[in-house]
Amino acid sequence: MEFNAADIFEGVVDRIPDREAVVLGSTRLTYQELDARTNKAANALKKLGIKKGSHIGIYAFNCIEWLEVMLGAYKLCAIPININYRYVEEELKYLIGNADMEAVFYHKQFGTKLNNIKNDLPILKDFICINDNSDTDVIEGSYDFEALILDEDDSRLSVERSGDDKYILYTGGTTGMPKGVVWRMEDVLMTLGGGIDAVTGEKYPTPEAFADKCLQDQTTALALAPLMHGAAQWQSFNAFFSGWKFIINDKISFDADYIWEIIAKEKVMNLTITGDAMGRPLCDALPYALEKGLDLSSLFVLASTASVFSASIKDTILEYLPNLFLIDAVGSSETGATGVNIHIKDGKLKDSGGGPKFTKPNFSEILNLDTLEVIQPSDTETIGYLARKGHVPVAYYKDKEKSEKTFIEVNGERYSIPGDMAKYEEDGQMTLLGRGSVSINSGGEKIFPEEVEMALKAHPNIFDCLVVGVKDEIWGQKVVAVIQRREMVDLPIEEIKESASKYIASYKMPKEIVFSELIERAPSGKPNYKWAQNLANSKLKIE
Repeated sequence: MEFNAADIFEGVVDRIPDREAVVLGSTRLTYQELDARTNKAANALKKLGIKKGSHIGIYAFNCIEWLEVMLGAYKLCAIPININYRYVEEELKYLIGNADMEAVFYHKQFGTKLNNIKNDLPILKDFICINDNSDTDVIEGSYDFEALILDEDDSRLSVERSGDDKYILYTGGTTGMPKGVVWRMEDVLMTLGGGIDAVTGEKYPTPEAFADKCLQDQTTALALAPLMHGAAQWQSFNAFFSGWKFIINDKISFDADYIWEIIAKEKVMNLTITGDAMGRPLCDALPYALEKGLDLSSLFVLASTASVFSASIKDTILEYLPNLFLIDAVGSSETGATGVNIHIKDGKLKDSGGGPKFTKPNFSEILNLDTLEVIQPSDTETIGYLARKGHVPVAYYKDKEKSEKTFIEVNGERYSIPGDMAKYEEDGQMTLLGRGSVSINSGGEKIFPEEVEMALKAHPNIFDCLVVGVKDEIWGQKVVAVIQRREMVDLPIEEIKESASKYIASYKMPKEIVFSELIERAPSGKPNYKWAQNLANSKLKIE
């Protein structure tokens, strides 16, 4: 029995056509209306010469058209690929060329960048403009998206789909150029799409049983990550496969006050964020939202995916909204979720402060790559690599060397190992230590930035921070914290150390502090360690 995203979406539409499916600003579409628009997009793509396996790019801020093009492409068995709207021209040229894109759907304001690089991209033939009312000139020869689909048939294409069809997600990670993670459609549905029942842990036996999930009472969900990030894409799929009403943040810049207003207005029940970059502003704005009389009683789940958020933030939110379930999940584009924890008011689950702790699901392991052995929970000393087994990606697109290092076989089991390191604790939970690629070697000791960052953010005046290593004659590298303060007052290093000493050993403490008005992060909440490294080197005059 084949599992395919387009088939399951159409099955949901057939079951609940008149339910509201998606809301973005003033635009509201039922499942039937969304299906009709995606069918128009699929038929238009076919006329452009896009076929099964063709790669197309989506280069846009959050908009309904993002979903329509994505779903339309999957209906045609083409492969839509996310483009980070923050990329400069050289990064764009690399991504579009590396991904072999034949067409790009773009917001009008991005036309200048695309126009400047299009002659260096021989495979890229078609440009489809999504009007955003900007003053930018459209690329010569561009199609207008609305005009392109206006007279198209809104009936479904007859296409033979398969669980072997491909899904590709480009991820920038914390270092290096973007890379495309290639999944089989069925594998990604089981890993990221909810194809394994969350209660029983069993795979749905048929696509029809999978689609029947939508017959339950409707949940209203709000996702705050941009659609160009994999977390938001799969939040939309999970919502649609479950028959939920999916609300998309329609503001480009993050506005915490506005988010609480949406939650009150739409009676949001499930809110998904990406770590402290969103959690901290929401936490700070929460008391003022309640003072204004906003009714937030509908909200019962707040989940952080792709990037963890601090225990101090979770505790503060629960002071104001004590009935919330706070779900913290760790994972990556190469694995989906590899660990989860639930944080409740006065509950027993508390973060250690020195690194986020997670419960290990049965599909995750910690591997010792030196011995190619699975580390047992009884071993609380060995640090290994967090890995997922079972439904894992096929490869990185056009990168055999990196694929062989990331997707490996151990004792006959295939694993995905994106680079996150972890260890077991006495209570059986895992502590996430962060990426080995950005670890700091100071005096022969290996120090993981994420562990130090979590300890530092326990201080009430540290709004956000990143930790990097800079050259040092004595230590080889010394730990430097780049800190964004909540209040612009003096913050001595000894005061920071005193606060963090509850969670981390003295050798992990920052030896220098660099203050910044803003910590640079990706829209997904992922840290920009390259930026932090350059800032630290500049401020400390390190060459």
